[in-house]
Amino acid sequence: MAEILSKLSEDLADIVEASGSSVARVEGRRRLPASGVVWSDDGIIVTAHHVIERDDNIRISVGGETVKATLIGRDPTTDVAVLRAETSDLPTTAWAGPDSARVGHLVLALGRPGVTTTATLGVVSALDGKWRTPAGGRLEQYLMTDLVMYPGFSGGPLVNSAGETLGINTSALLRGVSLTVTKPSLDGIVESLLAHGHIRRGYLGIGTQPVRIPERITETVGQETGLLIVSVESDSPAEKAGMLLGDTIVGLNENQIKNVDDLLSLLNGDLIGQSVPARIVRGEQISELAVSIGERS
Repeated sequence: MAEILSKLSEDLADIVEASGSSVARVEGRRRLPASGVVWSDDGIIVTAHHVIERDDNIRISVGGETVKATLIGRDPTTDVAVLRAETSDLPTTAWAGPDSARVGHLVLALGRPGVTTTATLGVVSALDGKWRTPAGGRLEQYLMTDLVMYPGFSGGPLVNSAGETLGINTSALLRGVSLTVTKPSLDGIVESLLAHGHIRRGYLGIGTQPVRIPERITETVGQETGLLIVSVESDSPAEKAGMLLGDTIVGLNENQIKNVDDLLSLLNGDLIGQSVPARIVRGEQISELAVSIGERS
């Protein structure tokens, strides 16, 4: 048993040493610095949104060098921010595959709020697919651990037993819960922030509430619920398309709309500027309107 524990300890120490080279110290707030992960060797750093309290005078350090960094963009709804450091040839992390984590796996959370890498050990306690955060952000996958998130660990990596990074840690999405925004979610978020500085989200300009569809037409539409339109903003895409108060949306772009999450998940940046069909129930009639998806400001 002693030999097993000794080898496990040595293996964990080796993982921390190897993975720690791509963990950044991020100075973006008045109090304790936080952590980040080198996304690409040309100076792109991914960290947590809530640890960047200012838009300028940001500094990062990887290894022993401290340099200035620019805020490229942030998404408060998923607690992700992207920085560009004034340096290059940074050591990058090895990312884990999307299906490499299982509940019960041992994981290490790494941070660099100080000069050297710090670590804490725990297990994956939950892992699931698409999830909408309390702030309205959309994650392709989320991971929960039993780790204690020490001050300054947010934005740092969660590393598996193979030394691969599963995602970045945050203590801000759910109070008292340690969550990891995994690579499948980070890919889209970081790509959008690098391209636009923010997450592009589609816009119809309506207020809705879920309702049951009258039984006499449920068979025709193939669903039992939809979204009743309770408000339509002036000069909005919905108004221009001819949507009215009292209409019930049951489909958009050939996808069923049964609840608010269905609608929000479809209003992504890919549809902005496109004209797509919206299926509505008006009275007892089913009709289709063409609506041009706007962009939420």
